[in-house]
Amino acid sequence: MTELERLPLERLAADFIGGFEGHGFEAVCTPDVHDEDPIAVDPLTGPDALRRHAVTLRTAVPDLSVERASSALGDGRNACIPWRMTGHHSGELDALPATGRRLSLHGLHYLELSDGSVRRARGFFDLYDAASQLGLLPARGGLGETALLLLRGLGVRRGSSSTG
Repeated sequence: MTELERLPLERLAADFIGGFEGHGFEAVCTPDVHDEDPIAVDPLTGPDALRRHAVTLRTAVPDLSVERASSALGDGRNACIPWRMTGHHSGELDALPATGRRLSLHGLHYLELSDGSVRRARGFFDLYDAASQLGLLPARGGLGETALLLLRGLGVRRGSSSTG
């Protein structure tokens, strides 16, 4: 990919991520954009639905900061944007009251592009890690996680230092 080809992709990535901080999605998405992520209960359709979702996130995490974790990758039809989100959960998120805890999550969005705009987006991050950081689930590797695995019928994980 030449530098001239990379610039529009980097601009698209910056504008898409900027939408989560309140800059809007209209300029970067198709009118029928379709988005899914671990927090959205149902798929979101249209830039306005994405904007409302971003407002919900910023209500729950008023100091929300989303930054790119590395350069975007893409081929003109598809793109991947790695990102890092930070902030304090000091507002309500649907039925979840504010915990006051700090969040730091790494994730990414896979994008399907149409004429240089986002037509479909799918976001991924570790929802268990987010719930652990908020104090809703036990940290990984501890007795609490083992108890949850047993309750779900998944057995006990062996520690990396165990033998036999």
